[in-house]
Amino acid sequence: MKTTNQSQHKNIIGKKVRELRIQKGLTQDQLAAKLEINEVKIDRIVISRIESGKRFVSDYELYEIAKALDVTPNHLLSFE
Repeated sequence: MKTTNQSQHKNIIGKKVRELRIQKGLTQDQLAAKLEINEVKIDRIVISRIESGKRFVSDYELYEIAKALDVTPNHLLSFE
């Protein structure tokens, strides 16, 4: 199993999640609430860790985050 240095980012979607969340006028709590409706247990602290790149994001979480932000998973994964 590959280990990562604590200073390395653990996901590539965090920055885009933050930008889209702010663009859509959502707080971290509101995004977490939207995810909970779809039975994804991610709270505000986890959203913060995802946005800062300090937490891995599973494929299922990626899909649900994209849906909550009304974008495709590919949009979150793009480097535009």
